[in-house]
This record gives sequence, C-alpha cells and structure tokens, in this order.
Amino acid sequence: MSRLKVQFAHGLESSPLGNKARLFAEHFDALTPQMDTRDLASCVEVHRAAIESFRPDLLIGSSFGGAVVMALLERGVWRGPTLLLAQAARYYLPDCRLPENVRITLVHAPEDEVVDIEGSRALAKTGSPELVELIEVDDDHGLTGITASGELLRFVRLAAGGRERV
Repeated sequence: MSRLKVQFAHGLESSPLGNKARLFAEHFDALTPQMDTRDLASCVEVHRAAIESFRPDLLIGSSFGGAVVMALLERGVWRGPTLLLAQAARYYLPDCRLPENVRITLVHAPEDEVVDIEGSRALAKTGSPELVELIEVDDDHGLTGITASGELLRFVRLAAGGRERV
C-alpha cells in the first residue's frame, strides 16, 4: 500500500521549501504546489488542478493557504479530510463556512499575533459538529514549535482519520 497522500497549501510567507512542506515531504507522499500568493483566485486554480491530478487523501492549508482550501471546500472541489493550520480564511472570505459532512480539523494557537484565533473558533462552529475539531496549541502563528517537535505529524494523521497507510 502507498503512504498517506497530503496536498499542502502554504502561507504568504512560505513556499514549497518551507518547514511544514519539508516535514510533510519527509513523512508522507506530499505535494506542495508553488503559488503566487498575490492572487487568491490563481492559487485556488493551482490547487484545483493539483487535486484532480494528485488525488490526495488529505488537504492541508496554512494561514493564507487556509483561505485557498476554504475556497475549494466552498466550491465543492474538495470534500475529503481537511487540516487547517492557523487559517486566515476569514480575512479573505469573511462569510465562509465549513461544509456539512466533511471531516475538518483546525489547529490554532491562542497566542497567534498574526491571525486571531477567534476566526478559527467561529469557523469551528460551522459544518457538521461531529466531524469538526478545533485543537488549540501553545505556539506562534507559524506553529514553529509543533512543526519542530514533530507533533504536527500527529495532527496530520488525526485529520486523515487517525491512520496512515503503510
């Protein structure tokens, strides 16, 4: 069997060479498409095409990438397990809501000084309550601590349904 396939939408200050992207590539069958983060619509299109060809098991969005993932969810392009890390979707899509019947895990730090956790708390109240989980962690906006410690890997596996294919 193959390894867990994860597709990652990075944030404004990141790239396919960032810490999270490299961690995912080391532990999973991972794809982190390069995005021009000056244009949300083009980023959504990059990831739409990648979903179609890569066919991930889990879609992950970090900060700005969370807005990209939310746009894909709202358009019905993606309906699989999703992990949103310090998501900034509410800045770009103020009225966005999680879809029904989709497993969504949000990870956010109350101490985040870039993106207020209240956006994730509000978003977590939408969608199907039994499938939505908000995990609050002691970290910064970049989730540097959980990335460095490897704890982020546990959240990836949790969001994918608690398992990784071997």
